[in-house]
Formats: sequence, structure tokens, C-alpha cells
Amino acid sequence: MSIWTIAELILLPLLILILISLPIVVAVRRHMTGNKVRTALITNLCAFFAVLLCAVIFPTGGLIHAADAAEAVVNQSAGLGYLAAALSVGVGSIGCGIAVANAAPAAIGAVAEEPKSFGKALIFVALGEGVAIYGLLIAILILNKL
Repeated sequence: MSIWTIAELILLPLLILILISLPIVVAVRRHMTGNKVRTALITNLCAFFAVLLCAVIFPTGGLIHAADAAEAVVNQSAGLGYLAAALSVGVGSIGCGIAVANAAPAAIGAVAEEPKSFGKALIFVALGEGVAIYGLLIAILILNKL
């Protein structure tokens, strides 16, 4: 076994695990010292892009034998399809949460002042929730193509 193979099998997953757990460490430290949320968000984004960079720079595709290369390409494209489906649902749900978090308190305030505005307020909240449904539909369409 060469040193590069040992690095791919042991050190690279360890590095990725450390980078993924870094935002958790910052969140615990922030809770203890009272640092701002901005630091945790920046650390989370940096860790995400560091893991993404490790996945691009150090692909683990060299561990596959040449006979399985064609099957690996098919599996990789299917894996990217699953990733696209997961991202469409995840990002759509995050957008839905942001929209509902902004629209629902305003709708509650409007209904408290004038009860006749309940229908209009409900429509605005439901429009925000529709974003998650669109993400789910796109994910279903992607998964049907795989």
C-alpha cells in the first residue's frame, strides 16, 4: 500500500469529519462565551466549502478497479441525480421556512387588527409554503429520470 492510498482511506475522511464538525464546536463555544451568530454562520460556510474543495481535489475514484470504471460512471451520475433531488427539496424547504417566518407574524397581526383579512393573510402564508411543494415536485421529476 502506498502512502497516497493510506491518506485516501484514513486521513481524508478524518479531515472531512473534522471540517464537518467544526461548526458544532463553534456553536458550543458560542453558547459558552456568547459570541455572535455571524461567526458560526461564517464558520459553517467555510467548512462546507472546505469539504466541497476536498471532494473536488481528492476524488476517491482511484480506489476503483479499471474493470468497474464504466459501472462507476453510471453510479456517479446516479449519485449526482440523488444529490440534485436532495438539494431541490432542502433549498426549497429552507426558502419556505424563510417565507413563512416573515409572512405568518404579519398575517397574525393583520388578522388581530381586522378579522376580515383572514383569507388574504392565509393566501400569503400558503404562497410561501408552495415553494417547498415545488422543490418536492422537482425532486420527484429528477428521481423519475434516474
